[in-house]
Amino acid sequence: MTAFDAQDLIETAAELADAARAATLLHFRSAGLTADTKEAERFDPVTVADRLSEQRMREILARRRPNDAILGEEYGATSGTSGLTWVLDPIDGTRGYLSGTPTWGVLISVRDASGVIYGLIDQPYIRERFEGGLGRAEVNGPSGRADLRTRAPRVLDQAILLSTFPEVGTPAEAAAFRRVASQAKLVRYGMDCYGYALLAAGQVDLVIEAGLQAYDVQAPIAVIEAAGGLVTDWQGKPCLNGGQVLAAANPQIHAEAMALLNA
Repeated sequence: MTAFDAQDLIETAAELADAARAATLLHFRSAGLTADTKEAERFDPVTVADRLSEQRMREILARRRPNDAILGEEYGATSGTSGLTWVLDPIDGTRGYLSGTPTWGVLISVRDASGVIYGLIDQPYIRERFEGGLGRAEVNGPSGRADLRTRAPRVLDQAILLSTFPEVGTPAEAAAFRRVASQAKLVRYGMDCYGYALLAAGQVDLVIEAGLQAYDVQAPIAVIEAAGGLVTDWQGKPCLNGGQVLAAANPQIHAEAMALLNA
């Protein structure tokens, strides 16, 4: 395990989140906000706010932690020598951001060779910040500070399931998802990273997604695990690099969902 100063990592992440919050709110719900698309086949938007948010965070890391590596959604990978890597998603949920909904967020995490050691999910407009790792599992926001704790076990027909897109990846992945969704008490869509925050806060039982990237999932992994939940791929293996993701409040509901995903 890489040696590090935990308090400095926590303080650095907070400074990054503060900067990203300011950068994203400069443009949120502003008249004339437009987006480019990263893909020709489908609308995969990126805005000036995505780029500005990551630029501001990278500037802070260059000053505070110049020896750490960085992996960011907009500007890729920057090598480092410390053994630590910051993983940045400057706006997770750009479609929601463009639509004016408040369920997008900023994802910040730091990892070493053993995995993610600390993560943060920040929602700038709501001003809620969820932290996990390095001894922390808490949310701070307009209602004050509260500990994060995932929901107690319940059977799937009493569970709440979230996912961002009803399509959920490939046709085969969508069919697997529907096997779980058909058994759940309630299914909701479109939450982006806020869905993972709600799971950590004990509001929902499952988040199931596919086609994710490392920067989409590493901060949620840290926050959910610190709150007592677990995050794997659909076969129960680590999903640090994204792909299929099954996030669960507890091992019991995780096992029930995974069995249906692989039926």
